[in-house]
Amino acid sequence: MPPTLASLVQHSALKLTVRAGADRLDAPVRWAHASELADPVPYMEGGELLLVTATNLDAENPEAMRRYVRRLAAAGVVGLGFAVGVNYDEVPQPLIDAAEEAGLPLLEVPRRTAFLAIVKAVSSAIAADQYRAVTAGFEAQRDLTKAALAGEGPGELLSRLAAQVDGWAALYDASGAVVAAAPDWAARRAARLTADVERLRDRPVPASVVVGDSDDRVELQTLGTGRRARGALAVGTGSALGTAERYAVHSAVALLTLTTARSRALQGAEQRLGAAVLRMLLAGQPDHARAVAGDLYGGLLDAPFRLLIAEASDPATPVLLGEAMESAAARSGEALLMVPEGERLVVLAADGGAAVAACAAFAEAQEERTSHDQAAPEDTEVVVGLSAPAGPTAVSAAYKQAEQALSVARRRGRAMVEHEELAAGSVLPLLADDAVRAFADGMLRALREHDAKGRGDLVASLRAWLSHHGQWDAAAADLGVHRHTLRYRMRRVEEILGRSLDDPDARMELWLALKATSSPTTP
Repeated sequence: MPPTLASLVQHSALKLTVRAGADRLDAPVRWAHASELADPVPYMEGGELLLVTATNLDAENPEAMRRYVRRLAAAGVVGLGFAVGVNYDEVPQPLIDAAEEAGLPLLEVPRRTAFLAIVKAVSSAIAADQYRAVTAGFEAQRDLTKAALAGEGPGELLSRLAAQVDGWAALYDASGAVVAAAPDWAARRAARLTADVERLRDRPVPASVVVGDSDDRVELQTLGTGRRARGALAVGTGSALGTAERYAVHSAVALLTLTTARSRALQGAEQRLGAAVLRMLLAGQPDHARAVAGDLYGGLLDAPFRLLIAEASDPATPVLLGEAMESAAARSGEALLMVPEGERLVVLAADGGAAVAACAAFAEAQEERTSHDQAAPEDTEVVVGLSAPAGPTAVSAAYKQAEQALSVARRRGRAMVEHEELAAGSVLPLLADDAVRAFADGMLRALREHDAKGRGDLVASLRAWLSHHGQWDAAAADLGVHRHTLRYRMRRVEEILGRSLDDPDARMELWLALKATSSPTTP
């Protein structure tokens, strides 16, 4: 505790006597200063004990003393020390009355007590308080370092930090989700600060902000040393942090940053191992993949999983998606295999698990933003293709499924498409591709040119014949012509195209060409 007026009054060597403001002696004293100026206020910072002998004061003038004392109180001076036996044998009554009226403590300083002795006493008390604070800060650092080295996770470190600051503490990951909190009830309080953490995360590292009010003051600090924050620490207290508490918070930030950096290094090693496992699975070597995966990814390969491929023009976007999935997987205890491939991110995640759900939520939030901003499909931030549930022996097929879904998502301007959507839907929307239409126009151009010269409706006849599965009578009736006329037209189609209509591939390609060019198809 810093020195107070009460502690100075109780100092046996100073022999100070209280003449006014006895109920305000608990005010902390930042410094003691002697000044005989008639108006010392311009030189005050607040928190001082001002020492005077009234050399330049009309201490017997009540009005002058009221103005003088009021200015001192308004400037934040916490007390006035008046030396008797110098210019006045006793403290003038007008000064006592003015001090009582303004609520400013007034101390009588005896003739034998030098002002320098009071200044030294204040200075020594301040130095002792700072020493205690620094010592307590170092002790807090040792305590927190022991918690970090114990390897018990961030929970123990946060518990000790909360005790050090007499409040609560919470840790957020890079996505803004609460990873741990102490005490347990603080998790709910910390969750309400997610928006503040997200805004802080977008600022250059290091960054901090104070939110809340005086009764619930929360200080947020970023974690990490790179360009982007790797997490955040929240510390909630009932008042501003003191020197010892500040040491504890700074120590916690440093330790959690080191832990985060170590985690990133381990994550890099895990990614390299995951890349090897993925290559083995794609090469059709599930047994070797299981042996390499060990306990790290082995559990993931024992149940159905999904393979997803994410890509974006901005490399940071797949990173944010990956962090969201990692956080969700960590909270639910799921294994997650994540491999960056250039601008792509390839992920194996448990089917129906929290990571896949986090990916879907990320894509849904992005599509909602896109719809509100009315952005063009090509402006989509991230595009994700998700395979059907698969096992270790079908990873190659799952990879192809994810690529197919990714291609459709990109073409349709969707943030995420699941392969099941393609299997359950129609193939016709896929014909909207410009390359498919160009191919269809080229295939049918000769027939359309023939019809344009008025020598028969070969395109309409071909459509009718194919729609009736080559049944001559039904197709002819639909066209309103004799079946021999239709036969003649189909022979002309074969002659012009140079292809036999007995070939099922030719019939399929012609039918798709007709569907692709008949009318615009909306995806």
